[in-house]
Amino acid sequence: MTKDFYDKHKNFSSRTLIEYYISPGIKCKFDLLKTHINTKKIYNYGIDLGSSGNSFLFFLDIVNQKFSLDIADLPLKQYQDKKNWYPLCGDLMKLPYRDETFDFLSVLDVIEHIEEDISAISEMSRILKKNGILIISVPHRMKYYTNQDRLIGHYRRYEINQLISNFNKFNLRNLKTFGVYGSMMKIADIQTINPKKIEENLLSLRNKYQYSIGFRALWNIIVKFLSNLMKIDAKYRTINKIRNVGLIFIKK
Repeated sequence: MTKDFYDKHKNFSSRTLIEYYISPGIKCKFDLLKTHINTKKIYNYGIDLGSSGNSFLFFLDIVNQKFSLDIADLPLKQYQDKKNWYPLCGDLMKLPYRDETFDFLSVLDVIEHIEEDISAISEMSRILKKNGILIISVPHRMKYYTNQDRLIGHYRRYEINQLISNFNKFNLRNLKTFGVYGSMMKIADIQTINPKKIEENLLSLRNKYQYSIGFRALWNIIVKFLSNLMKIDAKYRTINKIRNVGLIFIKK
């Protein structure tokens, strides 16, 4: 996918840090990921690749110096004035960082958007320090590939064994694999009915949440309820029915 694709799709380029509070899916994903990270360890340098406007690092207190990289300009602007935060517009295929710069990487729902994903994995490994941690999330199982995947720029969905094998080639060893989204995520396919209208509704939701106190209070209740259902759905589904998986790797 090109930079123009993400700049033109407001669902990506207009995301902000409030996404965690307005989206049951984002809240579910971030909450689950945090439960699988060792929160007693402090990381000096962490980067969120493909961070968009709702970086996972914002919700992690265990990373001291936070970096974010995205192919789109607009979502990065909100990080510019934050202390110890270093946003940069760039290409994951040619990361502008020295070898072994970071001890923590998050790459959430990103590599499925990259045609040459093996080269992207090589770059991730290059900038990660030895014994550094890499956490990813990806859509799971090609049999679930739909028009919704095409619409939002997915080249593929992943099978877990093949994905782990690809990361092993670059000295990245799998520590954990867990479900992020279960069957409830099928609701996302509704976007294919009228993509333009769905994007307009999302922009309206973000605006309403930000400026209406009453709506915000109600929506917080809805999001908390739905995200909890999604967590239960992910926890008790068999792995074959999981639609999005999270994996944690360590560099050896």
